[in-house]
Amino acid sequence: MSSEPKAADTPADKPAAQPKTDPGAPNATTPAALYEAGFRHLQEGRPLEAQVCCLQALEIQGDHADALHLMGLLSLRGGQHDHAVEWLSRAIRKEPRTDYLATLGITLKQMGRGEEALQVFDKAVQLKPDDAELWRHLANMLLALDRSADALLGYQHVLRLNPGHLEAAYQSALILHRLERFEEALAELDRLLVLRGDHVPALQLRARVLRALKRFEACLADNMRAYALDPADAFTCNNIGDAMQLLGRHQEGLSWFDKALALQPDIADVLLNRGYALLQLHRFDEAIETYERLLGVDPDHARGKWQWAHVQLLNGNFEAGWAAREARWDVADFSPDYPRFSQPKWLGKESVEGKTVLVCADEGLGDTIQFARFVPMLAARGARVILAVQDPLVPLLSSVTGVSECVADSKRTLPPFDVHCPVMSLPLACEARLETIPPAGYLPPPPAERVEAWERRLGPHDRLRVGLVWSGNAKQGDDRNRSMPLATLMPLLAMDATFVSLQKDPRPADRALLAERTDIVDHTAELTDFVETAALMSCLDLVVTVCTSVAHLAGTLGRPTWVMLPYVGDWRWLIDRDDSPWYPSVRLFRQDAARDYGIVIDRVREALARAIAAFEPGNR
Repeated sequence: MSSEPKAADTPADKPAAQPKTDPGAPNATTPAALYEAGFRHLQEGRPLEAQVCCLQALEIQGDHADALHLMGLLSLRGGQHDHAVEWLSRAIRKEPRTDYLATLGITLKQMGRGEEALQVFDKAVQLKPDDAELWRHLANMLLALDRSADALLGYQHVLRLNPGHLEAAYQSALILHRLERFEEALAELDRLLVLRGDHVPALQLRARVLRALKRFEACLADNMRAYALDPADAFTCNNIGDAMQLLGRHQEGLSWFDKALALQPDIADVLLNRGYALLQLHRFDEAIETYERLLGVDPDHARGKWQWAHVQLLNGNFEAGWAAREARWDVADFSPDYPRFSQPKWLGKESVEGKTVLVCADEGLGDTIQFARFVPMLAARGARVILAVQDPLVPLLSSVTGVSECVADSKRTLPPFDVHCPVMSLPLACEARLETIPPAGYLPPPPAERVEAWERRLGPHDRLRVGLVWSGNAKQGDDRNRSMPLATLMPLLAMDATFVSLQKDPRPADRALLAERTDIVDHTAELTDFVETAALMSCLDLVVTVCTSVAHLAGTLGRPTWVMLPYVGDWRWLIDRDDSPWYPSVRLFRQDAARDYGIVIDRVREALARAIAAFEPGNR
């Protein structure tokens, strides 16, 4: 999205005492007249002449406050901050006027003396609490000190004093956006745009707010308004392309990214977006070229390296992909809860024989299930392996071969260890290649008594039993493409099979629909952990799911599993194949270029009809 304009502080070039006589009068000899002449020189761009007048005034009256203030302004403009502080402090000692304080505050702010500047601005607003501009300076200083909540209160006070203050309205909305108070930010921007409908930064920010609210059509409309006002803004072109992407209009989005690059070549974030658009269009070679162009512009662009790695993995180039994927640790919002250990990270270079290795979860539940398969290889190298995973996975993964101890990663104190390795770095450390992927069957079967309990709950096994999952974590970055509403599965439910929900935490609309249905068995309230889910899966003939942790659990257990994928699936599912080297029991059903899950459901329905026809009760 576009860059954010910063709050601007400008020196108070308008001293408190405005000239009351003609400042151009000849033979000015009084301090007041000399000051007035100096002020005129400053206004007309003659700083040296202004300085001469001030010095002459101060020769006559050494504590003339306005002349001292004007000398401070001249020093500030000349970049002589220390001199400016000295002049301004003298003026304030003589007469503590608010405009003198404001100029001193701005000077201290420019010198990096933020806390002192804040005290000066605070004193100014105490002297004149109904002055909106003084409150603006105070709020700007609070913002510069990363005290966003306090700055917001300051800007909102400016707006109470002056409801038409555009900067305060914009900065308020900007802070509300950062605080993820999106509806309040939207209301603030609506008021601002009533005052000034051609305020391009406000339109750009409103588009970002609408994007966060997932109102993508409205986001696009605001970006188009901003473009109409300033078609030479490359960032607006980029934002239009981004909105197009979110609406699934990837080819159109690509054209806007190209417009942005034509206006301002080699903007790293535009290249990142362009690479993603090409990826969505299955133009993989061009996507790689674009990411490499991005890395030529900014070799340290972590998200660019990460995306490049994913395209390599998608194409089966594991050697390059695993290595480049380590750039994820330099992405600001990646895995913020992963502990920052004092012990070194192990990525396969050193021997671990006789050492204790902590393997710690760093991404999602499904990722942990999928890549725990590398733990036995690590143990075979002579390491003692402690596995720290998400709390719900502890019962499931405790019995993986080679695990000496399995603990919840939420524990404040972990057992002692020598080195650590993130779960998602295990393929790199173990030098995994497409042809050397460890087998999936590394989980022991669930306890027989749990399986028997589920058999009793499900009743007679006289029809094909099919488990269903239709959505994943709504916060996952690509969830809008991978998940679907329950209503999309309705064509399957008319078939002669027993359908069992495996869907945890259904969304409100799906929960309501599920409550109305009598053709889906729903015991998900009893799925208290992944072992319980594994036991239920063992009673099913087939699992039909989108790309979630359930797909990985079912595949790891060797259960027949059909995974429904978007047009551009996650990198682990590779390209243009309906099987998976990670899970021999998995079959993939992919969207075509129309990106319609309805077509996928039709294909699943055809395959399910064949499975129902082949089903023989009591012969699993």
